[in-house]
Amino acid sequence: MRGDNNQQDAMFSYVSPKKRVPADHPLRPIRKMVDEFLKEMSPQFAKLYSDVGRPSIAPERLFRSLLLQIFYSVRSEGMLIEQLQYNLLFRWFVGMEMDEVVWNHAVYSKNRERLLNGEIAASFFARVLERARPFMSDEHFAVDGTLIEAWASQKSFRPKNGSGKPAGQGGGSTLEGKNERTRRMNPPRIPMTGCGRSPEAARRS
Repeated sequence: MRGDNNQQDAMFSYVSPKKRVPADHPLRPIRKMVDEFLKEMSPQFAKLYSDVGRPSIAPERLFRSLLLQIFYSVRSEGMLIEQLQYNLLFRWFVGMEMDEVVWNHAVYSKNRERLLNGEIAASFFARVLERARPFMSDEHFAVDGTLIEAWASQKSFRPKNGSGKPAGQGGGSTLEGKNERTRRMNPPRIPMTGCGRSPEAARRS
């Protein structure tokens, strides 16, 4: 039976963002750990704010959102605020309700800078780092996109025996006397190497 394509907006939602997050999601234990740290630091937060005036963004939410920005490599505050508009996972981790209004990115940036300028931010991240150290690695892997482009170029192939020229320069990886399309589709049946290594490098391999 075909279901209805009903696009009428529902007026009420009884499912919280927390119920939308899978039970085995890696952010769940992180959220629990972070909440423990923030609870311990609550007296320190109280000293930073006045008892009167307009309420600011809660420091607990600021720290959770900063962690999201680190975990997911969000490049700017504007992009983070955009994610908080519709990303239920982000809303749950920060502590926002489904229909709660998201902050203005300029207000967020101002509150964040004031919090980061104090020693309390260093204390928070030091605690997170210490707890996460067993799961961290010093291994790093970087890829140069220009190298990938060069490696993928069919015109840079040469035979391992050093004979011939790269394709497009009068020979190399293709058979003589055939058109360009045939040469590209049917390379000679000899061992090949990528990006034209020198004979010395080929002998060492």
